[in-house]
Amino acid sequence: MRPIPYAIVPAFDELKQQNDEPAEVKRTRVWQESVYRAVEAVAGLTAVDGATVITNQYELVAFGAKIARRKGSPQVEQVTVTEPIEGDVAQIVHPTQLGGTRHLSAAQFVHDQRDAVALVASQDGRFTVFAWSPCEAMVHAHRVETLLL
Repeated sequence: MRPIPYAIVPAFDELKQQNDEPAEVKRTRVWQESVYRAVEAVAGLTAVDGATVITNQYELVAFGAKIARRKGSPQVEQVTVTEPIEGDVAQIVHPTQLGGTRHLSAAQFVHDQRDAVALVASQDGRFTVFAWSPCEAMVHAHRVETLLL
């Protein structure tokens, strides 16, 4: 939604610059430390209420952004949920069953912007990646906190 209170102009592109480095540079400790500092800078902004917006080229363009449903777009009513656990079976649920406002906003954003990916880290320790599934023609929520342990 406009206005975006914390738009970043020009975009913070330190992660993009680091990603564009040649492979031999990426193997150095200096590069790894530089990436760590850039990730820490971006991660710190996620503490601000609202979304942190990063392009697919890893450029930070805004934080603290409020995301609204696209005009004319229907409200997301269901998402597929999976976890990377052996024997897990995908479930179809209403997005509010995944969590609160963050989860619903993320699911709606991906529903409206189908080439987007949304990440939600909850205070309860859950980490969910939202992406559009063209095979299922719906938002897919991947619960990945077990991979982060």
